[in-house]
Amino acid sequence: MTELTATPTFDLNLSRRLSDFETLGEALDYAAQGKRGLNFHDMRGNLSQAYPFSELKSDALLMAYRLIHYGIKPGDRIALVAETGSNFAALFFGCVYAGAWPVPLPLPISFGGKESYIDQLSVQLKSSDPAILFYPPEISEMGLAAARQCRVQALDWDGFSEQAAQQIDLPVAKTDDICYLQYSSGSTRFPHGVAVTHRALLNNLSAHSHGMELTDSDRCVSWLPWYHDMGLVGCFLSVVANQVSTDYMKTEDFARRPLAWLDMISRSEGTVISYSPTFGYDICSRRINSQTNVSERFTLDNWRLAGNGADMIRPDVMQNFVDAFSNAGFKASAFLPSYGLAEATLAVSIMPPSEGIVVELVAETDLSGSQESDDRPTRYRSIVNCGKAVKDMKIEARDDIGNLVPDKMIGKIWCSGPSIMDSYFRDPESTKACLVDGWLDTGDMGYLSDGYIYIVGRAKDMIIINGKNHWPQDIEWAVEQLPGFKSGDIAAFAITTEGGEETPAVLVQCRTSDDTERGLLRDKIREKVRSITGMQCVVELVPPRTLPRTSSGKLSRAKARNLYLTGEITPYMVAA
Repeated sequence: MTELTATPTFDLNLSRRLSDFETLGEALDYAAQGKRGLNFHDMRGNLSQAYPFSELKSDALLMAYRLIHYGIKPGDRIALVAETGSNFAALFFGCVYAGAWPVPLPLPISFGGKESYIDQLSVQLKSSDPAILFYPPEISEMGLAAARQCRVQALDWDGFSEQAAQQIDLPVAKTDDICYLQYSSGSTRFPHGVAVTHRALLNNLSAHSHGMELTDSDRCVSWLPWYHDMGLVGCFLSVVANQVSTDYMKTEDFARRPLAWLDMISRSEGTVISYSPTFGYDICSRRINSQTNVSERFTLDNWRLAGNGADMIRPDVMQNFVDAFSNAGFKASAFLPSYGLAEATLAVSIMPPSEGIVVELVAETDLSGSQESDDRPTRYRSIVNCGKAVKDMKIEARDDIGNLVPDKMIGKIWCSGPSIMDSYFRDPESTKACLVDGWLDTGDMGYLSDGYIYIVGRAKDMIIINGKNHWPQDIEWAVEQLPGFKSGDIAAFAITTEGGEETPAVLVQCRTSDDTERGLLRDKIREKVRSITGMQCVVELVPPRTLPRTSSGKLSRAKARNLYLTGEITPYMVAA
């Protein structure tokens, strides 16, 4: 049996180009001339398939021929359940070569159960109106059920790959054509399909490769899902357009064995670029026993850029990771905070390499907009520096009526550049609401300081009580400091009481079954929140794994609030 060999990090026969192509298909054509490619690993981090870019191109062309023979035309949407592997990769680029728009859709691992997943898939199918849904054979029952609800033809991709493919002339893509449709991670009942052109995509891929100061020794390692913009754009399309060999493990395998991610990094040739949301670093730190000799298992001094994005960056979690893995060679300066969103294709800002995590302490009064003083001591929140605008991107902080605010004053974040989305698919109202004169209203709040951007939170998540702003992250982080809780256990939002008053509500995943302990815990949480907000709040203890998450794994406060108000989340009964 022939031993598998991963595609090489170095390729002296093909000079690196940083996404300077007209179309994504042209980018793959170039990458296929070299030896680099994609490498898929099992749950233990062992190589299961090496997939050079040359092989990806050959398979993608066959898929394009099959799609056209099947009647697919340029501009048709093709829904693809985004399982990390060669089938999805070949189909995605097959759509691109055929002039169709691939639409990556999530796997069931992000959802609460079979019916919930079918419902979510159906919502996005209705929104994207695809000609076909392709799915991996393991989820045939759910894929077919969602397709039937939406009257969409559905095919398992293994069967489609076996169909004959006759070589024909392919349509010629233009740089301003739509390349793909990306659903933002928060897309649930009212999905927003972000239409991204070839020009926008390649501009952003070039921008963040320059921002990361990509080198010939770099290799990417990723467990991020391909249905989320950071995984799809940052760790799949980018590595093709920038010719970077990449090692993948599936997201569900990372969830089971997170330290296998670090094992893969340890074995990597050259220098490593690997991204994760905050919770990925948190999981790894928690899995390491204090008695474990990390230097014997891991070698992390080759980890050049430890990217962090997709949610609010927690400095305490980052410090815990450094504490846990510094003996294995991990350097705090490797952290690379960034900020982005699907509506900007991906990257809006990136920290210059080697500057690491930089934190500013911001007074609660500045965050809340309050001019009032009270007897409580001033509280501060640590806000992480998310870097500088990427190449060709402009960033502004504006007030509620659109005027620029000065440095260090919190406002709504707007950005403008060639990689801003074309539109929300078939949703002119939502498009008009966030795109104004070429500028994108990100919906995020933050401030600028000497050219760096600091993100405070989502404007829509803000809790406003008696004219004072409270950030849910502050409440959630405060409760997490109590023993027995971890990130993702708490959701804070505003509700209206029976008396018509606005008040904070805090849902807390509780693991104790003792009623007396629950009562004491609820009182501790109330007191903790009162110390932060200065007022009483509603505290509800709920069963573990109750709080909903977006497709990227982030807590969905909006969905938690809706489920709570409609009675779909049932709290434990706790004696007063």
